[in-house]
Amino acid sequence: MNSTLIDKHIEVEPAAVKVWVEGRTVFVELTDRRIVGFPADRFRILKSASEQQLKKVELRLDGFALRWEELDEDITVPGIVNGCFQLS
Repeated sequence: MNSTLIDKHIEVEPAAVKVWVEGRTVFVELTDRRIVGFPADRFRILKSASEQQLKKVELRLDGFALRWEELDEDITVPGIVNGCFQLS
């Protein structure tokens, strides 16, 4: 019986290692060193938040989510990277 090893390409979802806010823009640095930024106003809850509230963002779920405890808002990092925003 012969066995063959088949190469399989495994995609890993992007995760963040750092998050910060400048003005009304949220930035995340990914594990692959890319930096992605998005306007907070693209999300309903973040749009009505003050700049001080926006700055209280934390990384959660090993870098796969952003959390604003005070606003009760969570956003996934893979969603951000794929351009999934609530508002147009």
